[in-house]
Amino acid sequence: MSKSGKVGIMKSSNKVKEFRDNLMMSKAELARKAGISVQTLNRIERGEVCRVDTQRKILEALSVMVEDKKTIFPQD
Repeated sequence: MSKSGKVGIMKSSNKVKEFRDNLMMSKAELARKAGISVQTLNRIERGEVCRVDTQRKILEALSVMVEDKKTIFPQD
């Protein structure tokens, strides 16, 4: 907890937006393919940490092999 009394949101660097843009895929399309909400995708693209299961869904939706996870989620 910070001095202000607010709980901080953990941030993580990822390349989800970069990969999505390179595939010319909209946020709505990626969210639908991954089975997550657009709101969740927005948080992830802003760098907020997400569950490993959500990462796997995004990798599959972007056609990236799980073994290549570090190309999109380098901090994990």
